[in-house]
Amino acid sequence: MAVSCFNLHCAVPNLRLLPPPPPQSETLTLTLTTTRCHHPSPSLPRVTAPPFHARRRALFSSSISHSPSPFPRPFASTASTMEGTARVEDHEASSMKLLFVEMGVGYDQHGQDITVAAMRACRDAISSNSIPAFRRGSIPGVNSDQMKLQIKLGVPRSTQHLLDAERVKSIFPYGKIISFEVVDGGMICSSGVCLEAMGDKNDDCYIVNAAVYVGY
Repeated sequence: MAVSCFNLHCAVPNLRLLPPPPPQSETLTLTLTTTRCHHPSPSLPRVTAPPFHARRRALFSSSISHSPSPFPRPFASTASTMEGTARVEDHEASSMKLLFVEMGVGYDQHGQDITVAAMRACRDAISSNSIPAFRRGSIPGVNSDQMKLQIKLGVPRSTQHLLDAERVKSIFPYGKIISFEVVDGGMICSSGVCLEAMGDKNDDCYIVNAAVYVGY
């Protein structure tokens, strides 16, 4: 039921009417929300990077496979062949049954040829020995074909690079040389005279010691 303002003042004398509130401006607030897409777009394939350690390993392997070798292949092949030969010789030397040892000394007074001194040392070691046991069958099942030799030379260090091992080995008429070792030894002394007519460059005299191990 509608009641007029006049009737309200009359009925309630202490009633005070408040003015209407001012009109509030309406504000439109737009809230932007973003939605994370959890599925890759079909037009842009998703790429997953490998872990850091996998990338580093792949980079390291690639750099090794494409980097040039510091040595040519023939050198590596030759080195492996030499290592295999050395292992065979070491096995034969360790399994050789030693019979006796011959020792000698060689000199080169003129010409300063260390190979000549080494050959004379080996010849001196074997020239005063006779080995009939290998030819007469004194050792059952063993003859000169089974004879094995180990050569050890004491050579002055400053001349070792000049030594011709093949010329030294030619001194031995029979027997298989299973090892050839050169160690520091021998001597360089003065012969007291320099004879240019004999090929001397100075008065040095080369001395070499030899030990020949004979077995089977």
